Amino acid sequence: MKVCLNRSSVVCLIILLVLKVQWSYGEVKLPHLISDGMVLQRNNEIRIWGWADAGEVVKVEFEGKSKAVTANAEGKWEVTFPAMDAGGPYAMGISGNDNAILLEDIWLGDVWICSGQSNMEQTMARVEPMFPDEVKSANNPKIRYFDVSDAYDFATSQMDVKGGKWVPADQENIKQFSAVAYFFAQKVYRRYGIPIGLINASVGGSPIQSWIRESELKRFPEDYSEAIRFQNPDLIKEIEQRDRNNMRDWHRTVRSKDKGYANPSMPWHEPKYQPENWMVMDRLDLFPVEEGKRPENGVYWFRKEFFLEQENAGDSEAKLLLGTIVDSDSAYINGKLVGTTAYQYPPRRYKVPKGVLKPGKNILVVRVINERGRGGFVKDKPYQLEVGEEIIDLKNDWSYKQGAAMPPMPGQTFIRFKPLGLYNAMMAPLQQFSVKGVLWYQGESNAGQAHLYQDQMVALIEGWRSAWDNDDLPFLYVQLPNFMAPSEDPHSGNWPELREAQRKTLEIPHTGMAVTIDVGEANDIHPLDKKTVGDRLALQAFKVAYKEKNGQFSGPEIKKAEKIGDKVVLSFDHVGLGLDLSEGKIPQGFAIAGMEGGYKWAEAKLKGNKVILECKDVSNPVRVSYAWTNNPIQANLINKDGLPAGPFIVDVQ
Repeated sequence: MKVCLNRSSVVCLIILLVLKVQWSYGEVKLPHLISDGMVLQRNNEIRIWGWADAGEVVKVEFEGKSKAVTANAEGKWEVTFPAMDAGGPYAMGISGNDNAILLEDIWLGDVWICSGQSNMEQTMARVEPMFPDEVKSANNPKIRYFDVSDAYDFATSQMDVKGGKWVPADQENIKQFSAVAYFFAQKVYRRYGIPIGLINASVGGSPIQSWIRESELKRFPEDYSEAIRFQNPDLIKEIEQRDRNNMRDWHRTVRSKDKGYANPSMPWHEPKYQPENWMVMDRLDLFPVEEGKRPENGVYWFRKEFFLEQENAGDSEAKLLLGTIVDSDSAYINGKLVGTTAYQYPPRRYKVPKGVLKPGKNILVVRVINERGRGGFVKDKPYQLEVGEEIIDLKNDWSYKQGAAMPPMPGQTFIRFKPLGLYNAMMAPLQQFSVKGVLWYQGESNAGQAHLYQDQMVALIEGWRSAWDNDDLPFLYVQLPNFMAPSEDPHSGNWPELREAQRKTLEIPHTGMAVTIDVGEANDIHPLDKKTVGDRLALQAFKVAYKEKNGQFSGPEIKKAEKIGDKVVLSFDHVGLGLDLSEGKIPQGFAIAGMEGGYKWAEAKLKGNKVILECKDVSNPVRVSYAWTNNPIQANLINKDGLPAGPFIVDVQ
């Protein structure tokens, strides 16, 4: 059967529409990636594959070339076409004995795999409050996005993903794009003007070992043993059932014990309810905990009265912002439920429908369920009501009362995070697809095992490069940003250890690291500034993947530390036009340790392109660290291009 690709022909269109039928047994089938709107890797052999009946002849037509192939005994077939330059849009015809498929809107450009955990997942919708104009102006059909459906498999390396489709960066789809990936693609596109394809295979909370290929995972016996253990489907069913039962029973008990629902005719969120003996919280915060006692879990109800002077207060939709809350919440205004969120990380941005607000007194009630640890409201987030042009501050003057006290909810087993599962189901199917390189944003879930992370990164990169049959495949990754409360200790926390493992990964050829020590948020593991992250990954791409020689692609990188007299002199690579400071007049964030151990803050000054350190408390310095805390707010070393130096630890020569 010949597939006609002349789209100007009405007859051909009618025939193709008839032939584009739903899949059924015996018909030619394609993987989800090979579909309308896809971006194929330019300047690489073009590989198209799929499935059909064993022995069936499949014909593929593309850009004036026709290839025929016979499906093998397992029903798999594949064809290749010569490499092509960037361009499009193109069409492709694929036909077998019983069906024909027309793929349209195909582009040749650069395809990037995007993977990791939630900070790679974080969408443009989540960062829209920081980048509203970027969302409103997004309209580039040459940037395409494919979001891989979450799945895991411990037994078999899959040939296809569970779902997904290619979508362009337009107003209909932009909010679902990974923010890091989109900003990266935008900067690369503006530089080279070529189509960019983004394939995002990320899962929030996932550790690195869930993404390592089986042959490399064997280097880590405990992880490999765990992967083999979870090849037992009965074990998985047993654990999932137990977790469901524990969660269900815990929440049922919470509901039955909650005093806020004790009187069904007058629950605590009703406007007519008159609170008695409620405590006062002057400013929203985590729940108070008595010294020496563990946090008490369960349900807390929060209540606040606020006043609106506008006579038309309820005539239009309003927006309620409740920051982030640990763990889940339900928000009521004047007795009407206006929003609910089931877990702690998403920002609470609730729409208040017309007719809910009213002139004069209004009552906001928030029911908070805390499952384990310390719950409540995360400080320094936006807590406000936006009514037209008026903003009502909601941070202060709340009353609260505990509705039910509970023991902590039993812990869950996150099966999808077990070693190998995500690789088999979400990454292996992509590795038949030619790509330009990899973007990786992960590490938060491994911060407690930094001593393994560098070896795990080596295993991950080597396994992926082997699967793509490309030893030089560019691998670009994000170093963990600043996070958690600042510390006065010059050397503390486990995130610096993980950052150092990431820094040392640069020893692997054809890798690049985006330093983000200046764009995190102390109170949010999901910082909003994904544009800086994407832009810095793009700088690494210019150098590693596109082989640019001229330009500044990163901030200062430590070269060596030398003891000269009673001082330590630090030299750096990538200083560009020179070293500089992001703020202040002297370098900060440097510490020195002696033979006896223990780090002390060092006095530092810039001298040309070197940093001179001195510490009277350390007589024989042997090691220097920089920005070595979870949230090193002191760190201020940059180059004159504005790119920050990353955290490091270095021996003194």
